[in-house]
Amino acid sequence: MEEMITLCGDNCFACPRYLAKSEEELEKTAELWHRVGWRDRIVSAEEIRCTGCSSHKACTYHLVECIKKHGITKCNQCSCYPCEKINKMLERSKEYQKVCKVKCSKKEYQMLEEAFFRKESNLEK
Repeated sequence: MEEMITLCGDNCFACPRYLAKSEEELEKTAELWHRVGWRDRIVSAEEIRCTGCSSHKACTYHLVECIKKHGITKCNQCSCYPCEKINKMLERSKEYQKVCKVKCSKKEYQMLEEAFFRKESNLEK
């Protein structure tokens, strides 16, 4: 499968937010994000829509600012990798993974696993 790996190791080409083409797909994604705890409410299709990471987007872990500071494009290119920010992100991702195993269908979980729960191996590529 073709991949587009983000600076933190997510795979956009497996992400339902990135892949969604219709309002219905975006609405289903918004519901899923709420169900697994990634949003505190079901957000609009416009708010859940994603076109991939870029330098103008905010990052919960402040990784966008960090790669700019270090003059790199991905976290694994940094001389400090893995750093505290990455380790915190990976810990939180493992907690989300546990929640998703319980709250998602098998198909949903497999999709989220490929998109978000292979960060470490994606960053090692």
